[in-house]
Amino acid sequence: MSKHAWGCGAVIAALSAALLVTGIAPVAAKVTRLEITSKQPYGSFRTGDYVVWHGKVHGELAPTEAIPDIDKPQRNARGQVEYSSRIILFMPADMSKANGTLLVDIPNRGNAYSRALYNSPRDEPYLAGNIQQGTGFLEDRGFLTAEVNWELGKGADLPSFVDAEGKKRFVEGVGFAIVRDPADFLAHGAADSVNTPNPMRGSVKRVLASGKSQTGRFLKTFLYYGFNQVDGKRLFDGMHIFVSAAGMLPIMQSGTGPNSSADAGASFDVPEFRGVNEGPFTPAEILAKVEARGETPPKLVMINSQSDYLSLRASLSRTGAEGTADRPIPANVRVYDIPGGSHVRVMDSRGCKLAPSNLDWTPVSRATFLKLNEWVASNAQPPANRLMALEPATGDPNVLRAPQHLPKSVIQQPQRDTGGNSLSGGVRLPDLVAPLGTHTAQNLPLSRGCMLLGAYVPFAKTKAEREAANDTRPSLAELYRNRDEYVNKIRMAARELEQAGFLLPEDSAIIIQAAASNPILRPAGPGGNAQ
Repeated sequence: MSKHAWGCGAVIAALSAALLVTGIAPVAAKVTRLEITSKQPYGSFRTGDYVVWHGKVHGELAPTEAIPDIDKPQRNARGQVEYSSRIILFMPADMSKANGTLLVDIPNRGNAYSRALYNSPRDEPYLAGNIQQGTGFLEDRGFLTAEVNWELGKGADLPSFVDAEGKKRFVEGVGFAIVRDPADFLAHGAADSVNTPNPMRGSVKRVLASGKSQTGRFLKTFLYYGFNQVDGKRLFDGMHIFVSAAGMLPIMQSGTGPNSSADAGASFDVPEFRGVNEGPFTPAEILAKVEARGETPPKLVMINSQSDYLSLRASLSRTGAEGTADRPIPANVRVYDIPGGSHVRVMDSRGCKLAPSNLDWTPVSRATFLKLNEWVASNAQPPANRLMALEPATGDPNVLRAPQHLPKSVIQQPQRDTGGNSLSGGVRLPDLVAPLGTHTAQNLPLSRGCMLLGAYVPFAKTKAEREAANDTRPSLAELYRNRDEYVNKIRMAARELEQAGFLLPEDSAIIIQAAASNPILRPAGPGGNAQ
């Protein structure tokens, strides 16, 4: 274990005392220049034509910001510390067609994620970095989107200095300000310091943030350390946080590069990795710090996948650092588990032993994003929390154990039924309600790449086939009399989720169509289209 990794916990504790207990918050800063290098058409949608702009944002910070080592880099003529970062903007060509909501998506390791989270189609899951139109979900509804890079070596130019030992160090905590200040500029600014107009001026009524995995942890840490305040006002009104488990982001320190301090985490190979699972763990713990500073916290919608419980200690986000009892969830937070969902969804096995989990949970992403937007815009309450039933995973080698620095913690995993699927609770997608196999078993080997994919293991077609394979799970023939029964169960589950607010009608139609056309239960003979 590196000295850097072991030092993260101490950094977090020290900053918590220095910045939070004393009530010190980041001071006002500004964007100095918005440099647009490319303006291209993006496509035509229900709201009309969209454009995509690529460029770079430049800004400066006061050396008194509550960021470790911000006083050490070289300063400009105004006595400020400078930074720059890559930025991508998606917006209507006619800004009167915008719906008033700016989504600030936090790129993961330099890769934009908004299209993968919201515009991804069912049969071709988009990966980080994909900025294709996809389903056009965001654009059809008039959302504005900004992708703001923040990470060392991943599209952000961070201020640096040379330490007493002659080593170059990068002030990684500036990443939080790099997201904060451009977001504030796009939401409220008129023009930069050289009179380049803000292209979104007057069109933003609400600001939402979105982050997945690493950048979900970014948003929790951003909030915890007070970066959601600008001139005494809340910046992000809502946050959509995906599969962040119980982790935070250890960048409130200066690193030597070339990789970001946010790049790694605990795994089966390195279970004692420090800096991520240090606490706070639960939403209540994070918001207690926010409210103690007198801030108005944003509304949070948080989503966990099943593989987060197996491989990323997600149960700690419910229990905290000890025991098995769930802590209360604050009224301004909703937490939704996705039974059978995987942390990463891909089409190929990437060298893992089993086929990757194939449950598409982007329909829940889309529906809950709209619910979050309505919650912020009109205080329309989203659905109640939905959590999977858990049980202790003590001694299970396929579940990432607790680290030694949390001796009272109990890692839990979802309870499973006879088919190996989550037994109860959570937002149960139709493909999990009427399964054709086991969704999100642990994949092998227990490498970091495979542990985040989960595994899909299909059921045998008949009882004879499963018995011949010594498979104790039910076969398809034992679960469904015929394809009509299967499709009807899918349809009923889709309608229930629509009614509850977790599925849009257009996604229900796609799910039902996929079930109705699935050949695995196609009857043989006349009327069955089998030759």
